[in-house]
Amino acid sequence: MSPTRAEVIAQLARISTPTGGNLVSDDLIRALTIESGIVRFVIEAPTPDQARALATAHQAAESALRALPGVTSVQAVMTAHGPASRTPPANPAPSAEPPSLKIGGHAAPHQGGPARVTGVDRIIAIASGKGGVGKSTVASNLAVALARQGRRVGLLDADIYGPSQPRMMGVNKRPASPDGKIIEPLQAHGVTMMSIGLMLKEDEAVIWRGPMLMGALQQLINQVAWGRLDVLVIDLPPGTGDVQLTLAQRTHLTGAIVVSTPQDVALLDARKALDMFDKLKVPVLGLIENMSTYICPNCGHEAHIFGHGGVAAEALKLDLPFLGELPLNLDVRIAGDAGTPIAATDSPLAEPYLRLARRLIEGGMG
Repeated sequence: MSPTRAEVIAQLARISTPTGGNLVSDDLIRALTIESGIVRFVIEAPTPDQARALATAHQAAESALRALPGVTSVQAVMTAHGPASRTPPANPAPSAEPPSLKIGGHAAPHQGGPARVTGVDRIIAIASGKGGVGKSTVASNLAVALARQGRRVGLLDADIYGPSQPRMMGVNKRPASPDGKIIEPLQAHGVTMMSIGLMLKEDEAVIWRGPMLMGALQQLINQVAWGRLDVLVIDLPPGTGDVQLTLAQRTHLTGAIVVSTPQDVALLDARKALDMFDKLKVPVLGLIENMSTYICPNCGHEAHIFGHGGVAAEALKLDLPFLGELPLNLDVRIAGDAGTPIAATDSPLAEPYLRLARRLIEGGMG
C-alpha cells in the first residue's frame, strides 16, 4: 500500500535546509503526487544559487522517502526558475530611483527566421478560432499538469487585450525588474508565469494598435528571465491576428494545440486557426474538444450541451491527432476563478488534464 500524502509530507519536513528550516516550512515542495508506490515531487528553489545549496537536502529527501513502507520509487526534480543572483555594485547610489520597465512599444527589428528562446526546450501555443471555448482554462491546467509530471514549465499569457492567467493562477504581484530591462516572472503551482495583466491594474484596458502589441509580445518572451524550462505554454488570444502572426514569424514553436467546443459555429472558426498554422508552417500537435460532456450533479444524467464528437470527427477528417475530451463542470470554473486550477488539486476532474500532459510527454512534446 502506498504511503499517505501526510506521511510523505511529514518525512519531507524532517529534511533540513541551509536556512535553518526544512523543505516543507520553507515552502519548497511542488507538484507532489503518490501513485502505485511512486512518489513524485519538485523542489522549487527561488534561484539557481539556492538550488545548488539544496543539493544535499535533495539527496536526503529521496533517501528518506525510499525508506518509507510502500514506496517503490522516488522521482524528485530540482528546479530554479528565477535568475541567478547578481553581484551588487560596490558603492550603490543611495538616492538613485529604482529602474522602471515600460511594457509596450514598437518591436525591435527582426532578421532571419523564427528564433529559439534561450533556455526553453519546447514552446507549445494554445489557440482557438474564437473566444469562449475555454482556451485559457486549458492552458493553465495543462501547464500545472505538466509541472505535476515533474516538468519545468513556464506559462505566458499572450492574450494582451484580455489577460486572464493572473486570476486563474492566483497571482497578483507586480513582477520585479531590478535593472529596468529583465523581468523576473512569478511562480504559482509549480509553474513560472508571466502576463501583461500583472503589469496593469485589474480593470485597466489595453488600447494598442498592432505595433504596440508586437512590441509587448517581444518583451514578454525575450525580456523575461524564464530560466531553464522543459516547456513554455503560451496562451494565445482567440482568432488569427497580430499576436499569432508575430509569434509564429519570430519565435520557434514546437507546435500548436487548437481548442474548440463541438458545435458547428466553433468548429468553423477552429478551421480558420488550423489554416493559419498551416500557412505559417507551425505544426499542429492536435485538437481538444472542450465542454464535451456535462454530468448533472443532482441526478447524474449525462448531457451534451454543445454537441459531442465534432472535434474528433474534424481531427479524423484532417488527419490530425485528437488529444481528448474535457468536461463542462462547475468545479473547474470555480477553481479557475479562485486561482487554483483544478489540475493542481486531487479532484477526479484533474485526471483529464494529467492524461493530456502524459500524452504530450510520451510523444516527446512535453
